Amino acid sequence: MTTYDWDFIECLLHEVQNGAGHSFKPRAYAEQYMAEKAARGEQPCNLDHLKTLADEYEKLLLNRGYIEPRPEAQGGNGENFVLTPRGSSLLSLINSSIPGNDHPRQVLDEQLDALDTATFDSVAGLAQIA
Repeated sequence: MTTYDWDFIECLLHEVQNGAGHSFKPRAYAEQYMAEKAARGEQPCNLDHLKTLADEYEKLLLNRGYIEPRPEAQGGNGENFVLTPRGSSLLSLINSSIPGNDHPRQVLDEQLDALDTATFDSVAGLAQIA
């Protein structure tokens, strides 16, 4: 069973969403994420591991159609992305600012690989997790 760091994925998706005109830098976002966790008093994890995970998540999100290169007309510079409809759906399911986001994350965690495209598309369509 594949497990994901939903908080970190949410962070990366927000960076994609707000990245017009800026290069996507997942390793730098890992450092910011770690600093934010430490500021909240949470136990930090290994930064090198998180940076590696950031690179892996970028590839996974791109290869599985959650993000795609940002068009130049939308501030694309060849090194940044936009959310696809699937990526927007993922962000809405795991968004920590939405009350009750724990249940969709739990349902995703119960899947063999929640970010497998067929699995995600099936689970995201379930009315009871939205």
